[in-house]
Amino acid sequence: MSISNRPDRRTFAIISHPDAGKTTLTEKLLMAGGAIHLAGEVKARGQNRRARSDWMKIEQQRGISVTSSVMTFEYDGLTFNLLDTPGHEDFSEDTYRTLTAVDSAVMVIDAAKGIEPQTRKLFEVCRLRSVPIITFVNKVDREGRDPFELLDEVADQLQLDVCPMSWPVGMGGQFEGIYDIANDVLRMPADDATGAFEGRRESVSGLDDDRLDALLSDEGAQRLRDEAELAVGGYASFDAAGYRGGDLTPVYFGSALKDFGVEELIRALAAHAPSPRAQPAEPAAVSPDDANVTGFVFKVQANMDPQHRDRIAFMRLCSGRFRRGMKLTPTGHGKPIAVHSPILFFARERELADEAWPGDIIGIPNHGTLRVGDTLAEQPGVRFTGLPNFAPEILRRVALADPTKTKQLRKALDDLSEEGVIQVFYPEIGSQWIVGVVGQLQLEVLISRLQHEYKVDARLEPSPWDVARWIAADSDADLKAFIGLHRSALANDRDGQPVFLARDAWEMNYVQGKSPAIRFSATKERH
Repeated sequence: MSISNRPDRRTFAIISHPDAGKTTLTEKLLMAGGAIHLAGEVKARGQNRRARSDWMKIEQQRGISVTSSVMTFEYDGLTFNLLDTPGHEDFSEDTYRTLTAVDSAVMVIDAAKGIEPQTRKLFEVCRLRSVPIITFVNKVDREGRDPFELLDEVADQLQLDVCPMSWPVGMGGQFEGIYDIANDVLRMPADDATGAFEGRRESVSGLDDDRLDALLSDEGAQRLRDEAELAVGGYASFDAAGYRGGDLTPVYFGSALKDFGVEELIRALAAHAPSPRAQPAEPAAVSPDDANVTGFVFKVQANMDPQHRDRIAFMRLCSGRFRRGMKLTPTGHGKPIAVHSPILFFARERELADEAWPGDIIGIPNHGTLRVGDTLAEQPGVRFTGLPNFAPEILRRVALADPTKTKQLRKALDDLSEEGVIQVFYPEIGSQWIVGVVGQLQLEVLISRLQHEYKVDARLEPSPWDVARWIAADSDADLKAFIGLHRSALANDRDGQPVFLARDAWEMNYVQGKSPAIRFSATKERH
């Protein structure tokens, strides 16, 4: 098969505020697919299989998604790669890097709450990369806000054109179904007494069809006609170019829990979401049609299988046809590695992949060779951009309960920093290592994983430092002089790069103003 007729892919993420229903929607999409990709074949997983994206111990205890999982399934002849992102506000860094690996996103909004802070933050990350977004207004079977109010909020707060593709017939106690505006199909709850919402589909000729009066209550039919006609006339029509450019969002109403609107959503992804797109890189953007195999590592996960101390690098394939056993060169150290056991995922479960195509996410088992931000290429000379590390917002010292476990602690911190869960700084003066995180919950994840995966009991103590910045200079002499002057506030990250630690923002600004030859950076990209 030539690269010009490669299999089509839809690589997307689901973004939402916590509790908007993202995990439930993920499960229903997987059930709609009913399969994962296994070495070019479809392997049925059963209709009632539950998604297993939340597998880490702290996730099970708290009911939140902490890591990003990848689930591959097939539907209607297409391969879907679903990247499940952490919804909690403390995981913006891991979520950001995951969103660099997708071509589109589904934004889930709670019908009762509308746009929430985390939804907006994740949307802004998508906007930075012009990622097209389909909006799914969830939980319409419960009492919620007026649909027009929700659409106006999306349009006003996110500066997007909105295009309603379906419409709820009432909400909460008055909910009677969902009307598919594009296809003139009414979907209603089942007639049986089980309360199941896997119900009937009725095709009609349009909103003026008399059959609507027989299918719905008098109030429901009139409300649907009034509201849907107003929605069609008052909002933008669907425009594929506007959607793919990130300027317009098609909006679907539904209930993931009751399986309403999910099939319409997955069909919309199949019909409208973009195939793999060109990826930003140096010296030039990489097209999925390029024959050479290229990809980048956007995530590293250790100990997915607690029985084996494994480490998996998640690579987004950007171009070429990847085949098991081929050699790729990482930018990290420049020595080709043979990829003998590439993996395709169904959450924590995995299957060997004989081949993969642009848009696919493959796992590469390794022993610390691959890092977040690495480019892998069949022919060296390309480097993907836009996958930075972020300066931590919280700094803590690590203290061991048992000082004899220093070696185990060092190994654990190195592993977790490779994953991007934490950053580790080794002070020039003093022996207590410092960990940095973007959000408070990551500290809880750190202590939990140290205990459960590495059998290391540790506690976190206040650090004298509050701000960390990577430093560099055009002149080695200038950098050496600065380090000599501020050695007590200097540390090295795990790559050996110097980091300046300040007690507060005022001190950082003061030192920065006094050191014009030094560049202080809040982000760091791998080279």
